[in-house]
Amino acid sequence: MESNRTSVTEFILLGFPVGPRMHLVLFGFFSLFYVFTLLGNGVILGFICLDPRLHTPMYFFLSHLAVVDIAYACNTVPQMLANLLHPAKPISFAGCMAQTFLFLTFAIIECLLLVAMSYDRYVAICHPLRYTLIMSWRVCVSLATTSWAIGVLLSLVHLGLLLPLPFCRPQEINHFFCEIMAVLTLACADTRVNEILVLAGAVFVLVGPFTSIVVSYVCILGAILRIQSGEGQRKAFSTCSSHLCVVGLFYGTAMITYVGPRYGKPQEQKKYLLLFHSLFNPMLNPLIYSLRNAEVKNSLKRALRMQTES
Repeated sequence: MESNRTSVTEFILLGFPVGPRMHLVLFGFFSLFYVFTLLGNGVILGFICLDPRLHTPMYFFLSHLAVVDIAYACNTVPQMLANLLHPAKPISFAGCMAQTFLFLTFAIIECLLLVAMSYDRYVAICHPLRYTLIMSWRVCVSLATTSWAIGVLLSLVHLGLLLPLPFCRPQEINHFFCEIMAVLTLACADTRVNEILVLAGAVFVLVGPFTSIVVSYVCILGAILRIQSGEGQRKAFSTCSSHLCVVGLFYGTAMITYVGPRYGKPQEQKKYLLLFHSLFNPMLNPLIYSLRNAEVKNSLKRALRMQTES
């Protein structure tokens, strides 16, 4: 057993169990999705920065969400694309640990940003006359800063418990990136503390925030139903529908992965859920916000009109 507990310097990501030709097909598709993710979130971010009409709390949080989605994709997708071209190419131990840390950080930040956005919608619809007082720029910056700080600190705790673990050969991770639960399966030591902490962290950043979002939207629904004007109801619903779509996609996949049942052999299914979570969610978010949000669409029309006039 001692010979297996050698110092690990690299891991091999097994990725997708398909043939070389399918690897090339997947490389093409995922490269396209990756480009769409960067362009879509970059465009949203650019509009928010350049259009003064979008300098509001809602779009302030949306700009942070776009930054997180770009970073989220950049952390996992390039390595996945490299593995599709060179399946046997290893990732260094340091690179794997960095990828684990960054994935956890951005995932936690996105969870908390979605909560901040739901609070913003709650105040806007349930307390419209006090909106500017409650959602001041100081409050918005504090909420965003707190989200980033909690994301980094919680991920550092996970990383601090992961680094001292001894790892056994073979150093093959059954995943397309260094996901923490997949990495823990290679450890030669008892990982119950790590697994309990992952579950506790998931409850803290998934179940708790999701419950608060549900409560916020119950209050929002009650306020919308009290609006007398049909046009007013439609406008209120339109400001919330895009956020609800993003919440459903993000929390749905994350909760199934980290809070769902662990009996049987769910690892393979959860691996592909995380593919959706880390590749498709960041790509879909800008599409959802641009297609279902009138202000973003108007900003796009103004930009196109200015471009044609020049």
